[in-house]
Amino acid sequence: MCSASASSTPTVTVSRDEVITGDAANNVTDNIYEKIGVNLHHIDSHPLGIIKSAIYSFFDRNYPDTFTKFDDLHPVVKATANFDEVLVPADHVSRSSNDTYYVDADTVLRCHTSAHQAETLRKGFASFLVTGDVYRRDSIDATHYPVFHQMEGVRVFTEEEWKAAGATDGTAYCEQELKKALEGLAKELFGDVEMRWIDAYFPFTEPSFELEIFFNGQWLEVLGCGVMEQQILDSNGREGHKAWAFGLGLERLAMVLFDIPDIRLFWTSDQRFLKQFKAGALDTKFKPYSKFPPCFKDVAFWVSEDFTENNLCELVRGIAGDLVEEVKLIDDFTHPKTGKTSNCFRIAYRSMERSLTDDEINSLQEEVRAQMASRLGVELR
Repeated sequence: MCSASASSTPTVTVSRDEVITGDAANNVTDNIYEKIGVNLHHIDSHPLGIIKSAIYSFFDRNYPDTFTKFDDLHPVVKATANFDEVLVPADHVSRSSNDTYYVDADTVLRCHTSAHQAETLRKGFASFLVTGDVYRRDSIDATHYPVFHQMEGVRVFTEEEWKAAGATDGTAYCEQELKKALEGLAKELFGDVEMRWIDAYFPFTEPSFELEIFFNGQWLEVLGCGVMEQQILDSNGREGHKAWAFGLGLERLAMVLFDIPDIRLFWTSDQRFLKQFKAGALDTKFKPYSKFPPCFKDVAFWVSEDFTENNLCELVRGIAGDLVEEVKLIDDFTHPKTGKTSNCFRIAYRSMERSLTDDEINSLQEEVRAQMASRLGVELR
């Protein structure tokens, strides 16, 4: 965990008993619990804090006294807030315990900062930015981590506001204002880059868009956004209003802007990483300070009926923590006679701070194999 000093922002305390319970639905591991409350986005000199501050500065300058900022809301939320209140369909894959961390059957670790959207509207806030850590069971590679940080932005308009601007269509006005704001934000962070808008789908906005920028020779997605679904506004005290909303990942932006190659680096306490960044400095480019060799271990097995890659990744993370760099499927076949399916996954172990010994890697791999058989119900080959 990061050892840099946090800002003076008060921190929400989440007790262990509140997150790791005996409820049958609970799938929160110790490895995940230990990340709650670290709040990397509170550290002004951390890459995530630098990005957050730059976004705040943009909105403060261009929309003074408009946006209320929340960056310490409780990460344990009701499943209804995380899903139903932002119109996630009942059969959506994200509701599965394969994708989401459940504290109990009715409570989750938020999957997105949109989980606070409806409640914040009900409390009477018309324009707000919500920043926080979010949690998803996911694959293991250089760009995915089970804990990351998002910012949600919402701005509500009254009919009087869009008519005063000469608009007759509130949805069209919202879309125009949204794109103007986010194009300005992209230029704030990345300079005078080429941009394009891509039509997208999100349950909580219509129309929906993704903003892409041409940066370092390639098109990169920056954020998703759209005009808020009217049902959300009407259900939360904003009947007859229109609103835009966006969501962006701080890690995604920081990795692109600062040339950070591995998402695990955000969680390091190594001063060779942390001292490269200064509060307010958007022009820093990460300089690699070491490159220790990876160690690859393959594991082959006959899959069980309920096997999923996310469950395997969660198991490996729980054993190896941040020493695991990647878990990748390298072979998949079905036996022609038995109909049984075999998978072979390659696990890459690598420390960002030191060389790993054969003994510790072998010990980790043996524990992975043992727990795969006992917990995932697979038949090792």
